[in-house]
Amino acid sequence: MARCCSVLAAFLFEYDTPRIVLIRSRKVGLMNRAVQLLILAYVIGWVFVWERGYQEVDSVVSSITTKAKGVTTTNTSQLGFRIWDVADYVIPAQEENSIFIMTNLIVTMNQTQGFCPEVPDSTSTCESDANCSAGSTGTHSNGVATGRCVPFQGTVKTCEVAAWCPVEYDAEVPRRNILPNITTSYLKSCIYDAVTDPFCPIFRLGKIVADAGHSFQDMAIEGGIMGIQIRWDCNLDRAASHCLPRYSFRRLDTRDLDHNVSPGYNFRFAKYYKDLAGTEHRTLIKAYGIRFDVIVFGKAGKFDIIPTMINVGSGLALLGVATVLCDIIVLYCTKKRYYYREKKYKYVEDYEQGISDSEMDR
Repeated sequence: MARCCSVLAAFLFEYDTPRIVLIRSRKVGLMNRAVQLLILAYVIGWVFVWERGYQEVDSVVSSITTKAKGVTTTNTSQLGFRIWDVADYVIPAQEENSIFIMTNLIVTMNQTQGFCPEVPDSTSTCESDANCSAGSTGTHSNGVATGRCVPFQGTVKTCEVAAWCPVEYDAEVPRRNILPNITTSYLKSCIYDAVTDPFCPIFRLGKIVADAGHSFQDMAIEGGIMGIQIRWDCNLDRAASHCLPRYSFRRLDTRDLDHNVSPGYNFRFAKYYKDLAGTEHRTLIKAYGIRFDVIVFGKAGKFDIIPTMINVGSGLALLGVATVLCDIIVLYCTKKRYYYREKKYKYVEDYEQGISDSEMDR
């Protein structure tokens, strides 16, 4: 109890004030200067030069405009010879911060509402009507089951469904960043290249996919999602001509087939029409393609006195670390630590209390 009281009294009635002691030691002096130099190098080199700590920083606000150009041809047994332009393979015509380009499709022509066999899978194949449940629908079914087992192709039988017939069967898929110095004539001839034309905003699809480390031919079959990343890192204390974009590309959709419900990127749309008898038909199209998402990020900084003073004050405060580190080594690690402690700490009694004690002794 008495010990606790003495500790409490020492805490309440004692006051510490720094005492300056000059120690003439080469080791301690060199260590102190080395620590100070390291702190100065960190503050000047990292905080001010590399991180530009003297600037006020703001993030990028952007608006993206995308446009596709080009014509291609296909010649298939189902569609025959066909020419495809931008109006055919860009769906929809306008999207926010992205563009979808169709690279593959499955066409199911002349569908009408009726009854037809379901596509064979583990839940729809059957041997008799007993294997089919009327009125049931599955997650991947194309219609509502009627309860009958009918031939699908050859000896294969599947449950009949009420749906748009024939159902789709895809078991076998056929395999402003424009800088001020860029002129109209340059835009008509340039193609982006990371080495020769790093600021050209016109890209070849195959080049984008290849720079991301993937094959365009493989990706065009099942589709996918590509990210076009535009990074702006601008120092507004310099001329605006030095504020340049940096492009990079990466694939955004997952390629883990074991943990993916639908690999790639695809969607369906239909074109409806009626024949002369008034029967409604439609052509169902399952479109595979690559969606390009344009992602803009970055920062811009300009000199401001407030962050400058904050970082200067922080750097000066860090210089005190050198004194603390040297005190620890001198007072606890050197051979003369007890001698240094005597010089460092001096205990002084209260002046008035000393006079009172002297008078009482008389």
